Amino acid sequence: MSFDFETKISAKLINEKIIVINPKMQNVLTERGFGESEKDTLVLDSFETLYLLYNNKLELKKVNKTIVFDQLIQKYIQKNDDILTRFLLYRDLRTKGYVVKDGFGFGSDFRVYERGSYGLKDAKFLIFAFNEGTQQKIGKLYKNIGEITKMGKEPIIAVIERRGEIIYYKINKMNFLENKPEFKMKDFDFN
Repeated sequence: MSFDFETKISAKLINEKIIVINPKMQNVLTERGFGESEKDTLVLDSFETLYLLYNNKLELKKVNKTIVFDQLIQKYIQKNDDILTRFLLYRDLRTKGYVVKDGFGFGSDFRVYERGSYGLKDAKFLIFAFNEGTQQKIGKLYKNIGEITKMGKEPIIAVIERRGEIIYYKINKMNFLENKPEFKMKDFDFN
């Protein structure tokens, strides 16, 4: 997503929350799908804050001390070891022009809006993030995918490789046919 901020966004770290107080800056961020409004402020999620810091679009302060990307990510990693995975996925999706919000259940990590539809339509995709090589129980994922598709959303699995590359798999619910003893390979066309 391209940035056309005239100035850096100013935010404060207060009671473990990243808060944007300036109404003009709140509007700039809200229009682009960042943060959640709380009273007269805008609260940024951890991955949103990291993304903005990483792209040098945010100035974050705690009291009078400036906090940089490396400091914040180390702080988050101490509390949540999957924050790096979530940040990499968030950054990749944002870079591709999608508005990304925190998942809302079913074990999903993120809700993703089609390009140009944020604020006009609900999220179209629910993303499940998995690190390469980790094991997952398929039963729960299968159930979640069924519920998501009933809602009209598209489930996507994002696999984050060890080098940080991300591969996306669109998932559909599938019913397998009964196995038959006279199974023949010639029945399938692999073209």
